[in-house]
Amino acid sequence: MTDRPAEDDGVADAGAPEAQGWASLLVDESGRVVEWDQAAERLLGHRAQDVVGRPLGELLPDSAPGMPVVAEVLVSHADGGTVDCRTRVRAVPEHRAGTAWRVELAPGVQGGSALDRALLDALFTRSPIGLFVLDPQLRLVRFNAAAEGMPGLRATQALGLTPSQAWPGFAARAVEQAMSKVLETGEPVIGFEKRGRPPGDPDREHVYSAAVFRLQDEDGRVLGVADTVVDVTDRYEAQQRLALAAEAGTRIGTTLDVLRTAAELAELVVPRLADSVAVDLLEPVLSGQDPPRTSDGEDLLRAASRSSRTDAEPGVYAVGETSRYPGTAPAVQVLMDHRPRLVTRVEAGSAWVTADPVRGRRMLEEGVHSLMVVPLTVRDRALGLAAFYRWERRAAFDEDDLALAQDLAGRTAMALDNARCYVREHNAVVTLQRGLLPHALPAPSTVHASHHLVLSGAGGDWTDVLTLPGARAALVAGRVPGRGMHTAAAMGRLRTAVRTLAGLDLAPDEIMARLDDLVRQTDTESPDPAADGLAGTTCLYVVHEPLNGRCTVAAAGPAGLAVVRPGGGVTFPDIVSGEPLGRPGPPFAKNRTDLPDGSRLVLYTPGLLQSFPDAVSQATLARLLASSTESPEDLCLSLTEKLVPADPPDDAAVLVADTRAMDPTRVAEWELSPDPAAVATARTVASQKLHTWALDDEAFATELIVSELVTNAIRYARPPIRLRLIHDRRLTCEVSDGSTAAPHLRHARTFDEGGRGLLLVSQFAERWGTRQEEAGKTIWAEQPLAPVG
Repeated sequence: MTDRPAEDDGVADAGAPEAQGWASLLVDESGRVVEWDQAAERLLGHRAQDVVGRPLGELLPDSAPGMPVVAEVLVSHADGGTVDCRTRVRAVPEHRAGTAWRVELAPGVQGGSALDRALLDALFTRSPIGLFVLDPQLRLVRFNAAAEGMPGLRATQALGLTPSQAWPGFAARAVEQAMSKVLETGEPVIGFEKRGRPPGDPDREHVYSAAVFRLQDEDGRVLGVADTVVDVTDRYEAQQRLALAAEAGTRIGTTLDVLRTAAELAELVVPRLADSVAVDLLEPVLSGQDPPRTSDGEDLLRAASRSSRTDAEPGVYAVGETSRYPGTAPAVQVLMDHRPRLVTRVEAGSAWVTADPVRGRRMLEEGVHSLMVVPLTVRDRALGLAAFYRWERRAAFDEDDLALAQDLAGRTAMALDNARCYVREHNAVVTLQRGLLPHALPAPSTVHASHHLVLSGAGGDWTDVLTLPGARAALVAGRVPGRGMHTAAAMGRLRTAVRTLAGLDLAPDEIMARLDDLVRQTDTESPDPAADGLAGTTCLYVVHEPLNGRCTVAAAGPAGLAVVRPGGGVTFPDIVSGEPLGRPGPPFAKNRTDLPDGSRLVLYTPGLLQSFPDAVSQATLARLLASSTESPEDLCLSLTEKLVPADPPDDAAVLVADTRAMDPTRVAEWELSPDPAAVATARTVASQKLHTWALDDEAFATELIVSELVTNAIRYARPPIRLRLIHDRRLTCEVSDGSTAAPHLRHARTFDEGGRGLLLVSQFAERWGTRQEEAGKTIWAEQPLAPVG
């Protein structure tokens, strides 16, 4: 019988105990029998006058404080033997003798009493599964030895308490709610999880798996609940390690950024494995260089740090700062032999702690008691190390934790090495690309241009400005598909080809056709058919003519061209673009558009708008251009800062050119008759104009050039014949005629009377050439002018 009465659960008796097959006796507060019915006499052989007044313990030798309310017990028989009985105890609070207990007895199951007793004994003394028995008010009535070891409390301390009173740190409120639901519905709860730090092991959080079910007698009366508990801490921690290792495969190495990869490791392990972590890398790794084979603790760069603290910075060194470990520190040993170190107990007076006042002070401040230092190695080379720390109120690291840390470090090291190789290739591509691109653009007198490139390592974007004869300028923007060294080299070849073809003064559509042939030929001759070819290259070629305010445009692929009118209006010219270079398609078209004086041309590659969908990209660019009053230099920077993401996947290039018309006083033009006498007239008018321009020093050479070009036009071409002089930064002489036949320079023999005209022109002019027009051609020659002042 328990040392505390079981309270009535409110279920009314269906009749006398004898009528239900139970013998009944009544025990007063002192434990003596005060009533004994006939059923008890038949069951046990004792007459009422022999039993009443005797202590119950003489009949029930197993009765003692802590005995369950319902149990199988041995009761003394009058013949000197014992009878297996089931017992049932209920309180009778308003008995004439004071508070009393009704003890009801019934014969036990035949043959089952010994087995039941053995089972009960095993459950409460030898079972490794914890068992708690609680009454309907969720007060602890009894628990076995295994359960007593789990919370670390003795029975005398816990009996009579509710779970929230006995173990407040074990989510007891939720446990009581679950038990109350079981009492109410009768539905058991299986697999209920409890967590807490038992007094017997306060440094480690334990995890328990519990099952709660209701206790009731044969009549359905609810007697309480039973709670079976198993300590699954080791299994839970093993599962957590496996889950963490599996998650590392998807969270570490998502980018090719060294610092981001280090941060991904830190974010993964805090607080699940460590309270804080620091990732330090050798400096060559961040610049893409190969790390040394061995290291004795040279400067390390902080790549990432993370802490579960919210009231302080996660580490004593910020990301990007360099530091050095003392020679006795485990980190130096790790870098030298590439073996991990597990320090299960950090001593405040350790030599390596006191030798590092910055880290040592922080460890003592945070109460670090255990740490792991793991190398980040690839191919027997250390890229750096990761240091894991645990503070107070958490168990020290063990060998299982070290094995997990090594696995995570191995994954991180592979991702870091991939990022390092990417940085190395990125740097090589950017270096090559910078070397192939112009450091400063030419400065034609009628165009003020500036450009800006954002280099992502793709290597294929470029812009250019070319000076053409006749004070004209060509603006170029192009993009080679792909990325890497091959793409950067291909970009350099194409840029050189554009400059070479522009020097021949070919029309824009003709230049596109020649480039297309070059791309096809280059891809055909490629030694590696699997390598990315030049097919798909886009190119925009714009020629500005300041004498008539006209622009001639040809494009291969989508044209990135915007025109800002002097009043601020922004338009995107409707250009008939051909297919990208190397792709089949119709011939390239030559587009013409007239520009008011003071217009601004903006050429750009697709990378400038890579962050915007096609539907809004032009509108976004138009809004920025319309509201800008910046210089071309400032506008280029502004556009790339506002439109290109911080770490773009593709290159971006933009070219801004402010145009202006040619001063008409610096241009002179005459129409000549196809009469040989017109040669003298041409020399005279040219000489007079040079005198007006104060260019008398150039008169001799100019008269010779004019004489030879006009003579060739009269002799070999057909009208109309025009002579034009352009005084720009160079003096240009142009002779136009109605013939499409292009002259060629030849070397006359000793006794030839002619054939030396163009040879003389080539000697006196800096450069000369032929330009095909809509009807006829123009032969031009340029002379350098001495700088004024």
